[in-house]
Amino acid sequence: MKKNTKSNKSPAPATKSDPIKLAGKTVKAVSAAAKPAKKIAIKPVAKPTKAAAPKAPAKSAAKAKITAIAAAPVVTTITALIDIGFGNALYLRGEGAGLSWDRGVLMNCVANDTWSMELGEASRPIIYKFLVNDLTWSAGEDYLVNSGANLNIVPTF
Repeated sequence: MKKNTKSNKSPAPATKSDPIKLAGKTVKAVSAAAKPAKKIAIKPVAKPTKAAAPKAPAKSAAKAKITAIAAAPVVTTITALIDIGFGNALYLRGEGAGLSWDRGVLMNCVANDTWSMELGEASRPIIYKFLVNDLTWSAGEDYLVNSGANLNIVPTF
């Protein structure tokens, strides 16, 4: 039986004065107290795998719920900045977004001199005119606004 001549003990650490041969050149070792050794993490490279074939959907009693995201509604806001006097109301008539030239839609009084209305989405520009008490038409040409706009107007009568 042969005895193992190799020792399981690791060699003593090199000191600053001990020379080390590295790639055929003699280099002086640096003590561990002078510079800490950097640890380098070595990550294994994953072997490329073949793409898995798509799995057929599992047949089960529970079905996946599909939720649809609703688009935000397009709102057109028309605001009239006018004081038409106590007891009077401001109406809007026109074409598009639910307006009609035959019958006016009451606007909301949000302040003494501010009337506002929100109209739904329209595929074409909205044409409209203001009326006091749905009887007296505003002066001048018809107003025009694109769907989704916020408009402040000072109408005259």
